[in-house]
Amino acid sequence: MRRFGLILTASLFSGCAVLSLGRGGKKVILQDFAEGRVAQVVIVDRLTGTKELLIFSIPEKSNFLEGYIVGVITDYDDNPIQGVIVRAVAEGEEKFVEKSQAAFQTSSFDSGVSDTNGVYRVRFSLPILKNKVDLRGKLVYNPQWEQELDNLGNSYKPQIKESPFRLYFDQREGLLVFAEGVRKAIVQPVESKKAPKQKELPGEKAPEGTAAPAAGAAKPEDDMINSFFGGKQ
Repeated sequence: MRRFGLILTASLFSGCAVLSLGRGGKKVILQDFAEGRVAQVVIVDRLTGTKELLIFSIPEKSNFLEGYIVGVITDYDDNPIQGVIVRAVAEGEEKFVEKSQAAFQTSSFDSGVSDTNGVYRVRFSLPILKNKVDLRGKLVYNPQWEQELDNLGNSYKPQIKESPFRLYFDQREGLLVFAEGVRKAIVQPVESKKAPKQKELPGEKAPEGTAAPAAGAAKPEDDMINSFFGGKQ
């Protein structure tokens, strides 16, 4: 069985994130540093509870930032792969949700599935607290590939199982940032039929599989993300 390693690349669409209009015709995104990874961003009002006033129940609404995290999945030969699941998981959600409203204001993500062009879209709905969204999480690629391999006999093993990200939005400034951790770049050895072969290149038997990182290896993802936001805390 031919094994594929999935190369997960950022999608580069012209215009980057959509400059959607909010209430009153105002633009939601004025400064886009998402580099095409976040699209169709809008601000919506959601019913998050009720407030009792004498004999009346008054509905309470809160603002949510909604949109899609976008990316592309291909194989080693840059062919788009369809049907690969991508999930987003928020980390430390209690930091971004006020305890008094934790039952109502929560971050939510819908799983994305790559289409015939390899494009996946992970929908998000994030509460805007104090005019900001500041969320850390991770993208998980094809998490059920082992079960598929056991049950179906074939599957797509992700070259990167997961990657950390940070999504930052400032409503007052109209600033949107999407930062992702260090990504691996995959190369494949090739041979020339004309020139004599000098020596065997390391990894020339790839892509039978990808080597696992050494135990205790440093993880620079957080340093890369924090460096971008160094002056914004």
